[in-house]
Amino acid sequence: EVQLVESGGGLVQPGGSLRLSCAASGFTFSSSAMDWVRQAPGKGLEWVSTINSDGRRTGYSDSGTGRFTNSKDNARNTLYLQMNSLKPEDTAVYYCTYGASRGQGTQVTVSS
Repeated sequence: EVQLVESGGGLVQPGGSLRLSCAASGFTFSSSAMDWVRQAPGKGLEWVSTINSDGRRTGYSDSGTGRFTNSKDNARNTLYLQMNSLKPEDTAVYYCTYGASRGQGTQVTVSS
């Protein structure tokens, strides 16, 4: 059974940073591409970033380019999203996804 558990969210001031983590199990993590998506209040899911199986290739939405860094530690079966220069519009629940599976999410709130 695929399990994805996100953590690391919280309340941060504009311009601040957070690092989200996603602990994965139930599938061969080292052979799997992964994504981060988010859902802002009252809005649908928005794709944020993707990473290939070995972590060498990443892609970002326009909103994340230059501010977010997606990485994965295949030895620890963990996915990370480093988020810098956070803006109020980054407020959302962030999820890691593997195929159609996603975790429970972690809340990120950017506010002064």
